Amino acid sequence: MSLTPPPDLQFSRNLLDTFIRAALIAILVYGCYQVFHPFLGMMLWALILGVTLYPLQGMIKARLGNHDGRAASLLVVLAIAVLLVPVYFLGTSLTESVQAAIETVKSGTVHIPAPPASVEEWPLIGKSLYSFWANAASDLTSVLQSLAPHLKGFTLGLLSKLAGVGAGFLVFIGSLIIAGIMMAYGESGHRSAVRIADRIIGPDRSHSFITLCTATIRAVAQGVIGIAFIQMVVIGIGFVVMGIPGAGLLAMVVLLLGIMQLPVPLLTIPVIAFVFFTEGTSLATIIFAIYTFIGGLLDNILKPMLLGRGVDVPMPVILIGALGGMLAGGIIGLFIGPVVLAVGYKLFWQWIDAGQTTPTIVEAESVKQDAQ
Repeated sequence: MSLTPPPDLQFSRNLLDTFIRAALIAILVYGCYQVFHPFLGMMLWALILGVTLYPLQGMIKARLGNHDGRAASLLVVLAIAVLLVPVYFLGTSLTESVQAAIETVKSGTVHIPAPPASVEEWPLIGKSLYSFWANAASDLTSVLQSLAPHLKGFTLGLLSKLAGVGAGFLVFIGSLIIAGIMMAYGESGHRSAVRIADRIIGPDRSHSFITLCTATIRAVAQGVIGIAFIQMVVIGIGFVVMGIPGAGLLAMVVLLLGIMQLPVPLLTIPVIAFVFFTEGTSLATIIFAIYTFIGGLLDNILKPMLLGRGVDVPMPVILIGALGGMLAGGIIGLFIGPVVLAVGYKLFWQWIDAGQTTPTIVEAESVKQDAQ
């Protein structure tokens, strides 16, 4: 007597086993995601920084006797120092400015000059601006008291944004340290990435896939940081020539705004207004205003030129991926968006070419024979 179950029952058991295994795997993946999710942003940043800085780490390693750990540690320490110095001066300057403003207001020595009569003749806002300015010049305390409820909400919102920026900066420092660990094990990490790509998309395409992702991340990172550095130099020269107080510190703020993908005119427009208010209208101030305003918009010209350089993908694909990724996922999306779109673009055309390779060769040979 055979104990082998009927084929239908055997198929049902195999199907049930498959469902149970799939459910267990799904539960395990979900549990791993829940545990890893709080660190996902930091790890993505670390991966981006590690890929971007790895060539520089290789240059340092060659001068340190090919010690990966020492080179990565030195690079991380230098990067943290470069970041902390401007942040320290910026925080100190802001604290001193706020304390000086508070002391000045408490002492009652603030004096606002009366508005010129011509202000009242300005279109649309002239009368309301003249009235507000005149009230502030005559009784600043009452004006501040009337604005206190509005200033309270604005101040709380500003402090919340500053706290978010501070937390983001700490996350960035942590990501930089993790990136240093990744760079110290860069060769084994590359082999692991190739193995994963082999398993997912096949050995014949894994190396091109890894190369595409690496080149895209470096192109976007170098484009963003390079553009921010160019803007800092251009605008900083204008600040120094014009004699703006704290020109070097303001130039560092321009660099930070560019790296965080915030509009630089948030800083340049108030500086231009300050120059006109203190220096008046002259040829020098007009030239400075035009020069600084154009410098603040320089990233809109340079992004299409730099973001796609060094990548075997059309520049519009990289640019759309960078801008779309930034809108969808913030600063991390700025790097992930181009990678996803570029990989999808390359895989799409590989699929197209794979389906048309044989017919295209046959057609070409037939055309050649007809021509002969």
